[in-house]
Amino acid sequence: MNPSSSLPDAKPSQEADSSVLQIWGGHPLGGHVKISGAKNSALVIMAGSLLCSGDCRIRNVPLLADVARMSEVLSALGVGLTREGDMLDINAREITTSTAPYELVTQLRASFFAIGALVGRLGAAQMPLPGGCAIGARPVDLHVRGLQAMGAEVHIEHGICHAYVPGNRGRLQGAKIYLDTPSVGATETLMMAATLADGETIIENAAREPEVVDLANFCNGMGAKIQGAGSSKITIVGVTNLHSIDYSIIPDRIEAGTFLVAGAITGSEISMSPVLPSHLTPVIAKLQAMGLKIIEDTPDCLRILPASTLTAIDIETLPHPGFPTDMQAPFMSLLSVAQGDSLINESVFENRLRHASELNRLGADIRVKGNTALIRGVPSLSGAPVIGADLRASAALVLAGLAAEGQTTFQGLQHLDRGYDRIDLKLQQLGAKIVRVLNVEQDTELTSSGSTPVTST
Repeated sequence: MNPSSSLPDAKPSQEADSSVLQIWGGHPLGGHVKISGAKNSALVIMAGSLLCSGDCRIRNVPLLADVARMSEVLSALGVGLTREGDMLDINAREITTSTAPYELVTQLRASFFAIGALVGRLGAAQMPLPGGCAIGARPVDLHVRGLQAMGAEVHIEHGICHAYVPGNRGRLQGAKIYLDTPSVGATETLMMAATLADGETIIENAAREPEVVDLANFCNGMGAKIQGAGSSKITIVGVTNLHSIDYSIIPDRIEAGTFLVAGAITGSEISMSPVLPSHLTPVIAKLQAMGLKIIEDTPDCLRILPASTLTAIDIETLPHPGFPTDMQAPFMSLLSVAQGDSLINESVFENRLRHASELNRLGADIRVKGNTALIRGVPSLSGAPVIGADLRASAALVLAGLAAEGQTTFQGLQHLDRGYDRIDLKLQQLGAKIVRVLNVEQDTELTSSGSTPVTST
């Protein structure tokens, strides 16, 4: 058991590939759900621990397949890791190699961001080009150009990015860097590299996401000198070394937003904490525009109240502080049962509307042209077998299954487990009729008996 939670530990990731979720829709939810630490903060802060020559204790670390993969990447570099509940101890005093394993990095895009920390501390790194969800091109050219501006030699050969500080300098040099787009990954990579560089680095058109601020706070807690995180201009004055830290990761705003949509799509009242409402401003604004009420019970606890009618709205995804691309798919599920026509324009990533066809399988009426989706609200959805193509699409299909009449069989748990800390068990605790089974055949007896499954948590 995880001592920080009443939920059991997650299933091994290899089981997720062959498991499915069976969802019996139409059941109201109720109660309170605990929001886990932010996935995107956890991964980059784990990479940031490579900058520290002491021990790092990171709290509020979510139990995710991606966190397990990042742990494997760090272990392969010679880093010591110990986990107890949601607390992760990392000892990067001795990094035995600057070469990350190909088979691990290609499964997890965020692991590539460790190249900044490795070059910053060791003066060299060999990092395979990254993998992750296939939601569109996310090139590493901004990372490469930024490291080059700081004096690194960088070349890509046979799928491996080689970066090193030439000569006897050993340290990167401060530089002025302008990002063509406010890339979160590039901002974080270059910020980490600059913490141990010689002189001042200025990153213009930097990403403003809360996870960037969380990384800056983590680094500053170790003795870095970073100012301006959360704005479009970040200034870093390099230091010679960083010290030990005990740090707690921010709550996951995307998980919180997903549970807000779960309440909205099932017509349920649920509360959630801990949250940082300021991180959810665009999500809350769109839910309110649909007719839902969001109440701030305490500074870190939100409650959603059901609406008698869901009103259609338009959404355009944008970098923070705009509407987050990671909430686009869950909102498409919600808009599919709203009254009227809604328009979603996905302006951050291409290939991120593939869940539309699976939602249509559940009875939604969605037409996609390019990066735009027209959603014509329907009175109800009906259960069907569906497959999740990526992390957030998978969450959207689970949400739709909660609202659909009858049974939905969801495949794609290997995606869902990458970014949601035991979401099926959290939904069970809220009253959802949802169960994870190793294969569809295992569920035949359940459905043929006409009974609704009840599983122990």
